[in-house]
Amino acid sequence: MPLYSPIEIFNLKLNSIPSIYLKELAKKLGTELGKRKTETIKQIIKKQPKEVVIDEFIKEKYLLKIKERKLLITDEELKKELKKVTNFSWGVIQGQLDQKIQTEYVRKLVRYEELVRSVKAKLHHEITNYVICSWFNHWTTVLIEEHISKHPRVIPTLKSIKGIDLFFDGQPFDLKVTYLPRNYNIDEAMKNPKELIIWMYENQGAQRFGADNRLFVILLDPDDPEKSWELKRNFDLIFKKIDKFFEKEKVSLEDEIIFSFKKKTYTAISKLLMITK
Repeated sequence: MPLYSPIEIFNLKLNSIPSIYLKELAKKLGTELGKRKTETIKQIIKKQPKEVVIDEFIKEKYLLKIKERKLLITDEELKKELKKVTNFSWGVIQGQLDQKIQTEYVRKLVRYEELVRSVKAKLHHEITNYVICSWFNHWTTVLIEEHISKHPRVIPTLKSIKGIDLFFDGQPFDLKVTYLPRNYNIDEAMKNPKELIIWMYENQGAQRFGADNRLFVILLDPDDPEKSWELKRNFDLIFKKIDKFFEKEKVSLEDEIIFSFKKKTYTAISKLLMITK
């Protein structure tokens, strides 16, 4: 996908605002409300407000969202909870839990007592590990996403739009906070980040396939890649690296990548931030 035009970005930002907030924005701008969201957006665009006004409105609402989350748990309390995780082992391949239950328990075991014993002996432990890993990944990502979205050069989305989590330097991006793929050469990843980006596009799962612009934040402990998960809760380091990245980086056609997936060719704009211990 080539770089988006300013009017396309403006339209995407408005579409990222939930209807209830969009009505509030329209009233604030003195714009007529349409019967549908698309009509209201057209009226706002017709009014030609400065984009900075839209950005400030989105930021304001996003900060309210963070404030609501902090009523549930503060940043410091959440960080303390995340430090309680001592082991990071999925136990079950992510996304294949139901398949494992069906093939190894439901369809394989014919005796009730054997089924119960097997579930207690093996599956309970695996599911516990799976839930802990999912929980850890979710809440560490929440803190990282919130920090990124508060950066002056970033505008977050207020509601989910396929393939867009934020806008940076006038372009939309899907944010991917992850780890270096297992068995991927570390030295090669450091020397040729663009090749790593292409690899990640070309090796994504078919069910989650996307050719959207992506911003990869990859966490890596070069000395022990298996412990890279611990780096994800080193927020002082992560936030420092993130701030430095967004302060100096710009988006241009130099960030364009071309990749293949199932014999089709795609183009996207992508950037990568590698955070190492």
